[in-house]
Amino acid sequence: MATLVLDNGACTAKVGLSTYSEPKIIPNCVTKAKNVRTRIFIGDQIDDCKDLSSLYYLLPFQKGFLVNWEIEKQVWDHMFSKDVCQVDFNETTALVTEPYFNFPSCSESINEVIFEEFQFQALYRTQAPTLSCYKHQKDRETSGSLFGTLVIDSGYSFSHIIPFLKNKPIKDAIIRVNVGGKVLTNHLKEVISYRQLMVMDETYVINQLKEDVCYVSSQFNKDMAIARLKGPENTICRDYILPDYTHIKRGYVRSQDDSPSKNKGEEQMIRMNNERFAIPELLFHPSDVGIQEMGLSEAIMHCTSLVEDELAPHLLNNVILSGGNVLLPGFEERLYSDVRSMSDDDYDISVSTPKNPITYAWQGGCDLASDPMFPSMCVSKYEYEENGHSICAERFT
Repeated sequence: MATLVLDNGACTAKVGLSTYSEPKIIPNCVTKAKNVRTRIFIGDQIDDCKDLSSLYYLLPFQKGFLVNWEIEKQVWDHMFSKDVCQVDFNETTALVTEPYFNFPSCSESINEVIFEEFQFQALYRTQAPTLSCYKHQKDRETSGSLFGTLVIDSGYSFSHIIPFLKNKPIKDAIIRVNVGGKVLTNHLKEVISYRQLMVMDETYVINQLKEDVCYVSSQFNKDMAIARLKGPENTICRDYILPDYTHIKRGYVRSQDDSPSKNKGEEQMIRMNNERFAIPELLFHPSDVGIQEMGLSEAIMHCTSLVEDELAPHLLNNVILSGGNVLLPGFEERLYSDVRSMSDDDYDISVSTPKNPITYAWQGGCDLASDPMFPSMCVSKYEYEENGHSICAERFT
């Protein structure tokens, strides 16, 4: 039986059959554009839109949890169609991710939609960091079994720190920091709107700007001092040219060697200075903007204090990063230096980032689907019809 692996993130869904080498990455939303009144764009159909200014998003996830099934079913219908992954529901098992500490009602809704709406033949529900840990374990099998793994998953809505002992998450020590990519983009919109140009409606463009320009600083005060300098001595400042969707289809960083074009008056530009590193700093110091949460580095140390003393050094020696935020330049180095400074001197610290941290969990799902034990871990459609949600709650603990 074929297995469809769906890493159903709040920002993007990574979907594909387990036989695929790479997943399709689909924006998990329905979008409306101000210049196209007659159509809505589902998932990656937004690529067909020629003007991406002032987009209006309809999101199935709110605060990290899947609550709007009217929107999600539209996205799933598109993903399971012949345009993305042609799925034969009668011959397919679904492997679907959900967030940690998901509400029972949200989990039951997934069961109902998978079995009753789409008529999949079997279901396995799990969490993306669990799949990342499984993938990492498979990759390291040649060097022996890993005793403990610490997965840092920093995504759209949340950042999770999850300790694993022999591939099983230690539930009482899981830490969730309510800061993710959404907070960074929204705060960047507010800062730019206050200092330079009104961009509160330009979520799509500002998110691209964040990904193109922002980085995580390892020496915050030093970079801040450089950002105060004028002229060529300021090596941090960058000019970002905004798209006009006529001549410029996508925003870009103007090279420091480039002279302003003759059409300078027609270009809209945002000057990024200390915003480049001050925005990602919220991941490490959320209290800077009044969010009463621990930063990632502090949360990691708190997490290791909740496990057995003998396990903590094993976890810190095997830290895996996943999620879109870890792609910010300097993220791994900053996390390593912070954890190194907070840990005992005799601990070995190892922090590693997969080749593609966004699709790493999906690849772990493909590996799991090929495991001989996988069919026994799933709930079949027949079992669901006989026992209802109770069999799913029992098997997907």
